[in-house]
Amino acid sequence: MKISNIHEAKSQLSKLIESALAGEEIVIAKAGKPLVKLIPYQEDKQPRTPGGWEGKVVMSDDFDDELTADILQGFTGEDD
Repeated sequence: MKISNIHEAKSQLSKLIESALAGEEIVIAKAGKPLVKLIPYQEDKQPRTPGGWEGKVVMSDDFDDELTADILQGFTGEDD
């Protein structure tokens, strides 16, 4: 484990990142007190599960009917 003070971390950030990517544990400290740990980012690899909204969303029977003129004007800002 490498402990680095804030000043050193600011001036050596690229090297510290390379060390963290290589598997070394990097701790950044202030006045000798550990504050944060620098670790490589890992994406969440869990696949999404589709279909979590069944029974929670209801679509009106007239959902895809033509909009009335006043509602359409509200979206477009245009007069007839």
